[in-house]
Amino acid sequence: WTDEGCYNVEGGCYAKCVNLSPKQEPEIYNAIKFGAVVENVVYDENRRPLYENTSLTENTRCAYPLEHIPGCVIPAVGDHPQNVIFLTCDAFGVLPPVSLLTPDQASYHFLSGYTAKVAGTEVGVVEPTATFSACYGGPFLVYHPMAYASRLAEKLTKHGVKAWLINTGWTGGGYGVGKRISLKDTRAIIDKIHDGSLLKAKFSTLPKFGLNYVSEVSDISSKILDPHTAWKSEAEYTVALEKLASLFAKNFSQYADRVVPQIKSAGPS
Repeated sequence: WTDEGCYNVEGGCYAKCVNLSPKQEPEIYNAIKFGAVVENVVYDENRRPLYENTSLTENTRCAYPLEHIPGCVIPAVGDHPQNVIFLTCDAFGVLPPVSLLTPDQASYHFLSGYTAKVAGTEVGVVEPTATFSACYGGPFLVYHPMAYASRLAEKLTKHGVKAWLINTGWTGGGYGVGKRISLKDTRAIIDKIHDGSLLKAKFSTLPKFGLNYVSEVSDISSKILDPHTAWKSEAEYTVALEKLASLFAKNFSQYADRVVPQIKSAGPS
């Protein structure tokens, strides 16, 4: 993200292949053709990939050139963004599918880098485990995470960019109880962010976290959008909510001496 706009240096995409289908993920499915590379994918005698076969590992992947995606922009250069989207996979089923962040909340969640390790991402991981990785890429940071968070905050403020937190994890309960938020619903949310319609939706406030989340919007079930009502037991949801809030607070304590009070207070209370 420069003074002129944004650019992508990767020139391609890297995606999971497990249970890939033309119905659920048509863009990725159709992008796997001559010029693409698949890893750990079993195929039949006719060299047809068997994406549902995980006999080698669940960590099956594909890499393909950017031009394999319809509507891609080449060269991958654009203006300043209107929206910045953080992706998290909440295995506790606590966080809403989509929240609009304040600048301070954006800094807090960028520094926290909360998500869950899921099966197929690392050896030995067979069920989701909560993890925090500063700026969503801790191992790759050269400077202190606050340096990157400060730079992001400057960019968001200077260019009037909205920041969103998207949860692609569980709803209606944690892993093993609830269900994973569907790719269809996540895509619908992303589309509504880009066309501006999500700003006109009904918002509610998430207890403890203070997140301003979308609780009602057309074409997406409110049972999916509102994590509180998605759970069968309000008491069990409250326990999970408080547990996740405590994990956030414990992780963020490492930044206590480097952040301004308003950023620290933008997290769970």
